[in-house]
Amino acid sequence: MPTDGAPEPALILWDVDQTLVSIKGGVSRSLYERAFAKVTGQALGDLAGMAGRTEQAIMVETLRLNGIDEPDALFDDFYAALAAAAEELKGHMREVGVVLPGAREAIASCAGRHVVQSAVTGNLLPVAVAKLATLGLGEGLDFEVGGYGDDGSDRAELVRRARKRASEKYGHGFEGKLTVVIGDTPHDVRGALDADALAVGVASGRSSAEELQEAGADIVLASLNDFNGRCGEALGWA
Repeated sequence: MPTDGAPEPALILWDVDQTLVSIKGGVSRSLYERAFAKVTGQALGDLAGMAGRTEQAIMVETLRLNGIDEPDALFDDFYAALAAAAEELKGHMREVGVVLPGAREAIASCAGRHVVQSAVTGNLLPVAVAKLATLGLGEGLDFEVGGYGDDGSDRAELVRRARKRASEKYGHGFEGKLTVVIGDTPHDVRGALDADALAVGVASGRSSAEELQEAGADIVLASLNDFNGRCGEALGWA
């Protein structure tokens, strides 16, 4: 980290699904089918909507949709089962997953800068690591200081947790716009804004650039191919 007189470092927090990678092929449902069967002994029926939501919120709704009225009692077991399922499905992830345009280059462009990189994602930590490592994107991210799906159902809380963890580890506050959140949904944008972070929306998922703009994104990118120029300017790199 910097010596006296150097500028404050930035904290770059990447969303995972549809921002850095796209992993289809039924992987999301397969994760929940395996975890649900392991924890309840039953076959999974309905699965809650996932886009932009945290694992905690998805899990609670999914359990209730399948007739379980007290999902909180199953949190720890379900989290562990999801982590195990992610390990089991790594090979399938590799077959059906793709790195989205500009993602690898965007992460690399931060590596030589005055930044800490991590993830802020609705995924659990082991699920996020499995997805990114399987597709060769884990290097350069300090997963210890991220915000994850078991930190809460509010995306802003994930950002706050990540900022706190990074501050405790690196000795910098990463206050305000020195924390940058990059995601593909209005949920990501609102979570960043509610945590007083710089909100970067990427129209690489189901949400359009217009929807991300309407959600209040400070910067909207068509893809991560535009990251270095647009975000670099905002962070004083250019």
